[in-house]
Amino acid sequence: MSTTLPAPRGQHRASVPRDRTAEDSASTGWALAARAGDREAADAFVRALHRDVVRYVAHLSADPQAAEDLAQDTFLRALRTLHRFEGRSSARTWLLTIARRAVVDDFRRAAARPLLADTHDWRTTVERTQPTGLPGFEEGVALQELLAALPYERRQAFVLTQLLGLSYAEAARQADCPVGTVRSRVARARNAMTAQLERDEAEAIGQAA
Repeated sequence: MSTTLPAPRGQHRASVPRDRTAEDSASTGWALAARAGDREAADAFVRALHRDVVRYVAHLSADPQAAEDLAQDTFLRALRTLHRFEGRSSARTWLLTIARRAVVDDFRRAAARPLLADTHDWRTTVERTQPTGLPGFEEGVALQELLAALPYERRQAFVLTQLLGLSYAEAARQADCPVGTVRSRVARARNAMTAQLERDEAEAIGQAA
């Protein structure tokens, strides 16, 4: 089976289990009712999605001990901005977007120096953000090894946008360069890693022949 890099952010979406349809409908209804001032609905909204948020932030942060604090931060942010929720997406989707921002903000606060300033920073970021079973890495290909072979600027751009989930504009501010430069660096990083994967695969086939 051919090994490929994961699709760029936004080009694939995990399927939602069918038994979550009713849960999503209920939690979205509670969120909308809470928006209108129903405190009991707000409590039900938090109870319904608390477990999902804790799991999600624990995975992203790679720090189970900090998960409860991050979940609490997520719900505080959500309740403060509930007036903006219009139900166009499920409450779960909306809330997990807020949770990701909470984790990224926590990562930024924890950094004693600019993000990805040295080898330790980017390796830690990869460990924190690479999901289990990431498409393209089922065969044990090490993402860290691929990134390690990249020039610093391309590695930084790829990690910020494709793993941390920052926008290209945010990454450009972090890297102190134009947005177009970030896009170019990400594209070149992906091309370089894809080429390396193809070389590794060809070598493996040659050895097996």
